[in-house]
Amino acid sequence: MDSGVMDDSMQVFDRDTVRRHRDRAAAGLAAHDFLLREAGERLVDRLADLTRRFPVALDLGCHAGSLAEQIGDRGGIERLVRCDLSSAMAGRAAGRGLPGEALVADEERLPFAPQSFDLVLSNLSLHWVNDLPGCLLQVRRILKPDGQFLASMLGGGSLAELREALLEAELAASGGASPRVSPMAGLGDAAGLLQRAGFALPVADSETIDVEYDNALDLMRELSAMGESNLVVERRRGLARRATLLRAAEIYRERFTQPSGRIAASFEVLFLHGWAPHESQPKPLKPGSARHRLAEALNTTELSAGEKAERGRS
Repeated sequence: MDSGVMDDSMQVFDRDTVRRHRDRAAAGLAAHDFLLREAGERLVDRLADLTRRFPVALDLGCHAGSLAEQIGDRGGIERLVRCDLSSAMAGRAAGRGLPGEALVADEERLPFAPQSFDLVLSNLSLHWVNDLPGCLLQVRRILKPDGQFLASMLGGGSLAELREALLEAELAASGGASPRVSPMAGLGDAAGLLQRAGFALPVADSETIDVEYDNALDLMRELSAMGESNLVVERRRGLARRATLLRAAEIYRERFTQPSGRIAASFEVLFLHGWAPHESQPKPLKPGSARHRLAEALNTTELSAGEKAERGRS
């Protein structure tokens, strides 16, 4: 299937609602961007470990532009193009931090020519993409040979506490449950998705960011203020009943209150790193091409399959 065309079975997230939520969150994001900045700082630390220059880079899903300010002179970037699904976010990102323009673009349909960028960055945006393999394939295509891709995204372990509390409260109230916290990819899938998209030397790892809130309702308000509310297409239309939300907050408090008296919320952040293929990159050896035998390295005697079988019978 063409990566630019998706059928209904791939529409997990309502992208129009993603855009509206981001538009609404843009003006006040600076007061609620702790998670975005924390993940961004860890992403920039990984970028700073790369001792090379990136003449032209892309910040994919740039939010209000905080990543550009965090990078500063640490990333070897000369020009940073910023893009976001939300025009309000892109407008606020313009002119922040590094030189470069800001524009509106959908991560699912990238408007850039092949081999346009030396580096593509993305901070906490790709978990809202319906066709993540297709998006990664497009990212690989717009990278120059030997260009780098470095991203963070929320993983499947995020908000486990909230999921549990909402599920139990809704089951008790109605006998059924809708997906009120959006599904996310797991670490085990991440490196495989990079490889499937054609990246060389793919690497994926995860870190958990633990945050405390006064109560579960404050957590849900914070998620809304960040533009991270539930956007699953199959969610039940309309607002959850107040009684259900209050019961979920009570369950949350009973099970996840910390010694500080506040509740814990955990966010699993996946970090993805891959390279656009290039002939200079190291490649795995072909079977049988090793120049030295393992037995020599271990100072042991190598036995054939027949010799092993004979010894096993004796």
